[in-house]
Amino acid sequence: QVHLVESGGGLVQAGGSLRLSCAASGGTFSSYVMGWFRQAPGKEREFVAAISWSGAVTRYADSVKGRFTISRGNAKDTVNLQMNTLKSEDTAVYYCATGASVARITYWGQGTQVTVSS
Repeated sequence: QVHLVESGGGLVQAGGSLRLSCAASGGTFSSYVMGWFRQAPGKEREFVAAISWSGAVTRYADSVKGRFTISRGNAKDTVNLQMNTLKSEDTAVYYCATGASVARITYWGQGTQVTVSS
């Protein structure tokens, strides 16, 4: 049974920072990408950032470029999302995900709430 467990969400003021972490277990994730998606109230889930298995390749949504940084943890099955200069429009439930590619996500985490107050 594959599990993705997110941590690090919470409430922060606009301009502040948060760091999300995700740990995968219960499967073999070699060559898989890991990434983050988010869903705001009344909106569809959207891509935020992704990182290759090796950590050498990253990809970001235009809305977070220059503010968010995705990285692999010390263990290959972990991924972090450093979020700086947060804006109210970043408020959403953030989901960790993994799969063969961003378009072929196989596993999702339960989500962690990020609320940015203006």
